[in-house]
Amino acid sequence: MEKTEIRSRIKQVIGQLLERDISEITDDSNFVFDLGASSMQSLQLIAAFEEEFDIELDQDKAMEVQSVSGAVDFISAYLK
Repeated sequence: MEKTEIRSRIKQVIGQLLERDISEITDDSNFVFDLGASSMQSLQLIAAFEEEFDIELDQDKAMEVQSVSGAVDFISAYLK
């Protein structure tokens, strides 16, 4: 799967879960500081990414990912 498709799907998930317009979500957006995700929402994002891509992520490592571009790189590694 191409990173552009991964990025698009990640932004869709973030937009739905955090109730944000996708146009507000950039590659550099930080989940907490820019998009206002709480710690509970961060866990929900991980679960939503797992469901969206049908993968199982390492929870501890996933919680270290702070930005959209970081999520793209992290998830793309699971899809190879």
